Amino acid sequence: MISSIVLTDLSFALLFILLTLGVYQAFIHLQKKCKQSWLNPMLFSILTLIPILLFFNVPFEHYYQATFPLHKLLEPAVVALGYPLYQHLQTIKKQWRSIVSLLFIGAFIAIFISFVLTMFVINQYDIAVSLSLKSVTTPIGIALTEQLNGNNSITAFAIILAGLFGALLGPSWLSFINVNSPKAQGLAIGAASHALGTATISKISYEHAAYSSLALIISAVITAIFSPLLINTLVHFL
Repeated sequence: MISSIVLTDLSFALLFILLTLGVYQAFIHLQKKCKQSWLNPMLFSILTLIPILLFFNVPFEHYYQATFPLHKLLEPAVVALGYPLYQHLQTIKKQWRSIVSLLFIGAFIAIFISFVLTMFVINQYDIAVSLSLKSVTTPIGIALTEQLNGNNSITAFAIILAGLFGALLGPSWLSFINVNSPKAQGLAIGAASHALGTATISKISYEHAAYSSLALIISAVITAIFSPLLINTLVHFL
């Protein structure tokens, strides 16, 4: 009885791991074949897997547990983003003051505008907090949301949207406004669209990957340190 239960659990896990990988690889192949940046494999994998789970009435918690090995692979994948950064470390050292200053200004503007606009439009503090933390990695965003009494679900959703929009439209938009420097594009995508945008723009070149990874890290640190002070200060004026 026990062995049959274990076998069932293993079969369920194997089925959804293979399904997830298969769907993702199919959209990678489709994107390469069509050569269209908007055919983002992660986005279309999500849009494909959600109806499948709903159709077969599979709770997300069961799917998450079944595909847990894939989640664990995210950790070395994130670490791998540090390799291009190491390759350009000498150049980055010469520019670190300018880079940190620009990323600080960018983080400040992103938090300030998101929080103030949300408060003026709907006047909901928890939603304003959640939307203002959309441009950092999920663990930091969720931790800050809990600290500032925001809404974790909205924060997670906003972070996913920021990452997807950056991955889908970021490079094209930057080229459209004549921002063609790999350094500038990397910093912009890393600061605004965190790991998802970084993973996408890393396919363009190692220089894009290096500066996007750097922006992701520094922006996260800046946001973690200064966002509580900034948001608590803004509350007194709104």
